[in-house]
Amino acid sequence: MAFTNYEEHVIKTIENVMPGVVSIMVGKEYEEILAERPHELMVPHGSTFDAPSPASPPTPPEDELPHTPSGKVQIGGGSGFLVDPSGLVLTNKHVVYDHEAEYIVTTSSEDTYRARVVARDPLNDVAILQIEGEDFPYIPLGNSNAIKLGQTVLAVGTALGEFQNTVSSGIVSGLSRFITAVTDSEGHSERLRGLIQTDAAINPGNSGGPLVNLKGEAIGINAAVVFGAQNIGFAIPISKAKHDLEELKKYGRIRRPFLGVRYVLLNPMLMKKFKLSVEHGAFVLREGTPDRPAIVEKSPADRAGIQEGDIILALNDTRITDKTTLEDVLENTALGASISVTVLRKGEEKMLTLIAEERTA
Repeated sequence: MAFTNYEEHVIKTIENVMPGVVSIMVGKEYEEILAERPHELMVPHGSTFDAPSPASPPTPPEDELPHTPSGKVQIGGGSGFLVDPSGLVLTNKHVVYDHEAEYIVTTSSEDTYRARVVARDPLNDVAILQIEGEDFPYIPLGNSNAIKLGQTVLAVGTALGEFQNTVSSGIVSGLSRFITAVTDSEGHSERLRGLIQTDAAINPGNSGGPLVNLKGEAIGINAAVVFGAQNIGFAIPISKAKHDLEELKKYGRIRRPFLGVRYVLLNPMLMKKFKLSVEHGAFVLREGTPDRPAIVEKSPADRAGIQEGDIILALNDTRITDKTTLEDVLENTALGASISVTVLRKGEEKMLTLIAEERTA
């Protein structure tokens, strides 16, 4: 069978990229899961897992659950990719959000390594892992700022957490997208900003895998899908991960400023719901549980006097909207810098000042 030049190019790109792509398995002790998250223990049924029926025991026996190579119960998984020969792996923060879990990385050649999470980006859905070894095959990082609508891209990863080395192809179908996605098993959501939209199929389990161009360069990290939509997936621009890698290599951690507030971005619908006088800004609200207050104690926002119920209208004279979020402004703010904050409190605008302090993941 003869291939066209285009097909040969795609095949060659896949051959070059595949050795640098890994699958990530998340494991935990059975007793820990019972104590922390019993709803995660599901009854096996074929290749899927169903919730126990009322007639079933409250939790299935440990030997009926999937396990990691080290013998722990598998509670999740995703994809990632090597970015240098020393064993640094990029993935999504939501794939490795559990600080107590074990992470196992498997390469395309079926070699298995215990992985250590060395950094989680507090502002973006990016995390960096380390596996021990040397001379690993890796994927070079491209320039996500040069992406064009319509260019061909390939999404690589472990589709559905089961089908390793899965490749899908498509085009860049949108740029600078904003979505809200659930990022952990407890249902907490995160606002993902500036995403690359693609019609290359991204399935659960692909999270953390690379979105590559036809040069074999990673230009994004596959991050999310929209259920019910046709051929719409999203990837985090690789420029955000490049910054994180530079920070890690220079400082040993990812340094990011933070405010210490929980909020919802206002729009006309929320303006009406809360009977507010403005339709833009960040409405400071708690998430409904005692451990997630509106203002983090001793944070920059706390020291500056920001209160629950305030609407943050602007940071450094930059208007806060659903397109320009607090994180967008903070991402371009130097640590230690003074930040002017315009808030609306009980119908009156107030000017506050805070200092951009470091936040750790």
